[in-house]
Amino acid sequence: MPRAIEAGHLHSMILWGPPGTGKTTLAEVIARYASADVERISAVTSGVKEIREAIERARQNRNAGRRTILFVDEVHRFNKSQQDAFLPHIEDGTITFIGATTENPSFELNSALLSRARVYLLKSLTTDDIEQVLDQAMQDKTRGYGDQDNRVTG
Repeated sequence: MPRAIEAGHLHSMILWGPPGTGKTTLAEVIARYASADVERISAVTSGVKEIREAIERARQNRNAGRRTILFVDEVHRFNKSQQDAFLPHIEDGTITFIGATTENPSFELNSALLSRARVYLLKSLTTDDIEQVLDQAMQDKTRGYGDQDNRVTG
């Protein structure tokens, strides 16, 4: 996924993982790398009206030569017909769909939506994972703190 995004090759996706694993943050990072506008919808608080409004803004962006990522948080909360509403806009390129869910997409999302998106499983970071990232940042002289005299104690 990272190489495709850096090259500007976006695809629709479902980000699946427990709360706090960075699903929303990852969608924002993807949008920034892709120089795309982001439309955000929460399936908890939104309905058909908000979907239509977001699609209309995406259509205007497309006509102006800009890409739009439609980020749907808690996508599993939408019923099957609401999920179907995204399909023609994914197919015609109006939106790149990114859905976030804490539930197993195979059971909670309809097959038509799943067939048009890749599913990525996000996992919680372990203490060892965090220590490894911090260690890399402390040693990296180009993008981290490796050129400074810092020490981590604890």
